[in-house]
Amino acid sequence: QVQLVESGGGLVQAGGSLRLSCAASGRTFSSYVMGWFRQAPGNEREFVSTIRWTGGSTSYADSVKGRFTVSADNAKNTVYLQMNSLKPEDTAVYYCAAGWYGGRWPAQYHLWGQGAQVTVSS
Repeated sequence: QVQLVESGGGLVQAGGSLRLSCAASGRTFSSYVMGWFRQAPGNEREFVSTIRWTGGSTSYADSVKGRFTVSADNAKNTVYLQMNSLKPEDTAVYYCAAGWYGGRWPAQYHLWGQGAQVTVSS
């Protein structure tokens, strides 16, 4: 069974840091593009970052560029999202996803994790 399992969410004060993990299992993900998205209450799911398992190229939303860093550990089949200088507006459920080609739209991904709540207090 192919699945993505996230961990690492929580409550942090503004200016603090958290690291999310997304463990992939059930198959080899080396040909996938991994994405991070987030969804705040009442909002649509929005793009945060992507990384390719092969080559490691990354992309970021302008709202998180310079504060968030995505990385991948191929040996562990795990993708990470390091979030620094967190702001209250970063509060959302964060999802990791896997797709063949990647991109900035949720519809471009066909595998999703269960989500991890990140709450940033002011």
